[in-house]
Amino acid sequence: MTRPQTSGSPHGPAGRRSASGVDAAGAGTDPIDVAVGFACALRRAGLEVSLTSALLYAEALSVCDVTSRESLYWAGRCALVHRFEDVGVYDAVFGAYWLGKPLGTVPPTTAVGVPVVLQVDDAGDAATDEEEPGRDSDVITVRYSATETLAAKDFADYTDDELEEARRLMERLRFRGPTRPSRRLEPTRSCRGRPDVRRTVRAAMRSGGEPVRMHRRMSGRRPRRLVLLLDVSGSMERYARALLRLVHAAVAGRSRVEAFALGTRLTRLTRELSSRDPDRAMRAASAAVPDWSGGTRLGSGLRAFNDEWGCRGMARGAVVVILSDGWDRGDPAEMSEQMQRLRRVANRLVWVNPLKASPGYAPLARGMAAALPYVDDFVEGHNLESLERLADLVLTETGRDSRRRDGVRAAAPAMAGSGQPGVGQ
Repeated sequence: MTRPQTSGSPHGPAGRRSASGVDAAGAGTDPIDVAVGFACALRRAGLEVSLTSALLYAEALSVCDVTSRESLYWAGRCALVHRFEDVGVYDAVFGAYWLGKPLGTVPPTTAVGVPVVLQVDDAGDAATDEEEPGRDSDVITVRYSATETLAAKDFADYTDDELEEARRLMERLRFRGPTRPSRRLEPTRSCRGRPDVRRTVRAAMRSGGEPVRMHRRMSGRRPRRLVLLLDVSGSMERYARALLRLVHAAVAGRSRVEAFALGTRLTRLTRELSSRDPDRAMRAASAAVPDWSGGTRLGSGLRAFNDEWGCRGMARGAVVVILSDGWDRGDPAEMSEQMQRLRRVANRLVWVNPLKASPGYAPLARGMAAALPYVDDFVEGHNLESLERLADLVLTETGRDSRRRDGVRAAAPAMAGSGQPGVGQ
């Protein structure tokens, strides 16, 4: 092979060519010079050929049969062409440089449009990963997830179909709740706890009366009661229908859950929402609440709950969740007093406000401002994502017991130094 010369034709070498069209003057020509000459011809035609590609092409020429037109063509095609739309330019320059053909007009290096059909497929439809027989390979199926769409959508913007879909998603939420120490003693393998004399003696009888191991018992764990108070007033109409499905999922999904409706009066809904049939539970709850979409008297409703249910045992050591926007027509002083009473007996007090996610929201409503100082957690409740975070929050073991202990430890030195009576005095 002779070294290509650029004299004569700007794109073709001047030298002897074999019958195959490839220059075959000898094997002593440097492959790097040959690769650089062909790369320069491609650059003049408009192709972007980097130095790395030219060196790779020179390496390919040193190992392939340069007397074969096919080997020479594919060596340059693999090393120097990186886009499908540049193949036409490469073929024209290859024919002019190596075969002596007229260069003519080099085709423009424009992208070739490939028609693609997009087909929207619902993720809920039956679909398989295998391609259906007879389907065009250029058809791309685009799927969307209704779950992800509804998760970030506000309950106030839901349609009836979306509300039904959200109800099925809420059934997956599990409000198991935190646990508390139980008075019932359970057997344990730990070395701590009270001695279990009965089990120790029974085991000793099987070993000839010799107590080989001391069995023990310690306090077990029981789930805390979960109390849900749902505001069904007119200001909560946009969210109450969705949150009522959440309350039903909590009541039907676990034990030790109590549900109440707060409006102009207090209505217990635990029995009506205990049915696992959601339609039947919704009808029973709607029939049991006479003040649905009416006024709001949160203070008097909390008073009725504390007097009849809460302070008498239901709210003691429980996690109380109030789902309300905080709009109240009653006396703020009554609201503050009842929240203070509820805080004394409950382990944790959570307020779920759907309006908290609104831009520029501030708890300026009289009822909300009066209740906020006694709330442990103030969270959002306007979509499915916020309710999932609420479920995770209720599941946590952090209650007010540890906060009270830490607060007593921190306040004890200050109270002792100031002479003020401390806790329990």
